[in-house]
Amino acid sequence: MSTPETTPVVTADTEPATPDQTAPAAATAGASPAETGARLAALFPALFAGQPKPLKLRIQADIQERAPGEFSKQALSAFLRRHTGATSYLIAVSKATHRFDLDGQPAGELSDEHRQVAADELKRRRQLRDARREEELKGRRERASLLRDFERTTLTEANFCALKGVSAEQLAATLAQARAEAQEDAARGDQRPARHGRPGRPGGQDPRGRTDRPRGDRPGDRSGDRSGAARRPKAPRQA
Repeated sequence: MSTPETTPVVTADTEPATPDQTAPAAATAGASPAETGARLAALFPALFAGQPKPLKLRIQADIQERAPGEFSKQALSAFLRRHTGATSYLIAVSKATHRFDLDGQPAGELSDEHRQVAADELKRRRQLRDARREEELKGRRERASLLRDFERTTLTEANFCALKGVSAEQLAATLAQARAEAQEDAARGDQRPARHGRPGRPGGQDPRGRTDRPRGDRPGDRSGDRSGAARRPKAPRQA
């Protein structure tokens, strides 16, 4: 399960439980959220194994009652914050109509308000992800443009840096990143077709898939050597 980007929005799922009646087990007092989740999935697979389900309100108290001394309050709270803030959990909340108990049985209706809160948070995360992706693509385009300019320039490196307003160290790092990204694009097949005859294209193919062969090497080509079948015999002159 992924780490949430913000504080969990479905706060009703993580309301404080009543104080523990027994001391937490020493083995789980400092357990990580991942370790706590694995133990919960083993004890209550109907709720914590497989795809996330909306949790029954005050589920933490139920866990302490069913598994006394198994988890510390701190470990459970940390796990539930991460669990209910995960995108997969928010998707489940936005689509479900009921909450579920430790046995995987419906345990109360899920309010429209909580569904809407989950949907709003999912929308915010999508917008944030799209903005980051666009910013990443913008950076790649700018680095690719800098690399093209550098490869075509007749300026010295010092003058080129002055023109672009970057230091020599920044230029070297940016060019190295641009070359690595160009290789990644080529590996994914995203590279635009090269012009006819440009080096680096396998087989010397042009965008239409033809090979760069001298015109005279093609059988029947009138612009090359007219030997063999390509030469037509001249008609005899009339006496």
